[in-house]
Amino acid sequence: MRASFKIIYTGRCVVWSNGEPWKQMRRFTLSTLRDFGMGKRSIEDKIIEEAGFLMERIRSFKGQPFDTDIIINFATANIICSIVFGNRFEYDDTTFLTIGNLVHESFRLLGSPMVQVYNAYPFLSFLPGSHKEICTHFTKLKMCLKDIIEAKHQEMNENDIRSFIDTYIKKQKEESENPGTYFHEKNLLITTSDLFIAGMGTTATTIRWAMYIMIKYPDIQKRVQEEVDRVIGSERSVRMEDRRHMPYTDAVIHEVQRFANIAPLGIPRTTTVDINFQGYFIPKGTYIIPLLASVLYDKTQWEKPEMFNPGHFLDASGKFVKRDAFIPFSTGRRICPGETLAKVELFLFFVTLLQKFDLVALQGAELDLTPVVGGILNPKPHRLRAVARQQRC
Repeated sequence: MRASFKIIYTGRCVVWSNGEPWKQMRRFTLSTLRDFGMGKRSIEDKIIEEAGFLMERIRSFKGQPFDTDIIINFATANIICSIVFGNRFEYDDTTFLTIGNLVHESFRLLGSPMVQVYNAYPFLSFLPGSHKEICTHFTKLKMCLKDIIEAKHQEMNENDIRSFIDTYIKKQKEESENPGTYFHEKNLLITTSDLFIAGMGTTATTIRWAMYIMIKYPDIQKRVQEEVDRVIGSERSVRMEDRRHMPYTDAVIHEVQRFANIAPLGIPRTTTVDINFQGYFIPKGTYIIPLLASVLYDKTQWEKPEMFNPGHFLDASGKFVKRDAFIPFSTGRRICPGETLAKVELFLFFVTLLQKFDLVALQGAELDLTPVVGGILNPKPHRLRAVARQQRC
């Protein structure tokens, strides 16, 4: 995807830069995310609150078929919005809908034939096609985010820092006399875009895969619900401390991440020095694509890599076991900076969904687990029913 992302990302952001700019932006971003709750109980409270809003939206369908796509994306997006912008959005908010739809459509277009051709042959950029649509979408997205950032500039109160953007603006002022600073408006815009896209896309897609797999395998769904009922019950909210008492549920979530393999190519890397690797000479500056799928589906590491099998993460006594080959967030110094947040979201949203609802496939639906190729691997378009568990029949 190098060519298509090159025309989208033009700043020194957290994901698509390297060297000193990357080091500084990543360090600042991780520090700020931790300040606003990542890895702490406060972010857990926000996710539980957002899960409540999501359950209400699902409940409004009254057991009728619905598409999981938009509402799950918006629920996870609101978590990162609460950190980046300092507030959540209602699901029918016009700005929120516009931003969400632009990101969603861009990810879909990344899997289109013309974008694949453009990635292989960038000199064909002059041709019409979806690669130009993506540019248009991201231009519109940046305009929306720029409006929000400008509003934050106007509201800025250094004695009341409420968001990532507030913290960045404060840092920007502190570095205003430094001609070599990386803390300027372009990087604020692109970093905000990075965080929003990552916070909305990957976690939501994993949750949608989890829901889709549960309707594909209702026996597995039932076993998860039995564990949820035994450990949590039907009334109180799930907490992260419950996870250590729920090995089967934990195994199912891990297996969803392994099986769905939503980012099979990971984030591209570049060699910083000449190296020899397994008999091959790789010169400095070589573009490297880490194929995560080669590990997540490695037959020497997984008993049944092509099958969805929670047993991959359970020992003979039913206890959860970690696996070295489980690297959906990649590995090394450029491991996904949102890993901690994503793990909390996946557990709390998934458990809350199965605590409150039976997820049911539509009659006669063909549940094909072959993914749809795009910026990330999505489950095939589908609808399902969510039946309140008190009203099961």
